[in-house]
Amino acid sequence: MSQVKNFTKGFIKENPVFVLLLGMCPTLGTTTSAINGLGMGLATAFVLTMSNLVVSLVKSQIPDKVRIPSFIVIIATFVTIVELVMQAYVPALYEQLGIFIPLIVVNCIVLGRAEAFASSHTPWSSVIDGLGMGLGFAFALTILGSVRELLGSGAIFGFHMIKGNLMLAFVLAPGAFIALGYIIAVINRINKNA
Repeated sequence: MSQVKNFTKGFIKENPVFVLLLGMCPTLGTTTSAINGLGMGLATAFVLTMSNLVVSLVKSQIPDKVRIPSFIVIIATFVTIVELVMQAYVPALYEQLGIFIPLIVVNCIVLGRAEAFASSHTPWSSVIDGLGMGLGFAFALTILGSVRELLGSGAIFGFHMIKGNLMLAFVLAPGAFIALGYIIAVINRINKNA
């Protein structure tokens, strides 16, 4: 039961974006569309899950003095894998996400979960935690990207749904802040009533 709780806490109760307000740089910078949000979220989820696993496996081998730098090297390895795979197989998405892919290395969600959870739990628990928080992050970015894309261009995942006058500000930086603020308000209401 605790494994299920660890997995689901990243979606609503402890969502990295909507509740913990972590990872705001890629959240606001890459969510101009639903596909960009989903792509960035899944890339981060992969890095988070795999780095949690490796940190949990090697935690006893790492001296305390070099713990954080070691975690960063582990994370950077998986970010490099994601970057090369995206560049080879989804070059259009890779071009859209740009510099935000290498910045996953310093994303506070990934390093924070490695330090706070994976370094003191079993590999299986660490994988479940990484998946839950990573997919929660992907969920948040996809929701925010969908809202911004719908209000700014009338489409979701490229499928046009609304025609007419749209609020183009939502595909720009100010729209990210406005949309995120309203979504956080809704999530706070849900958590308050739960």
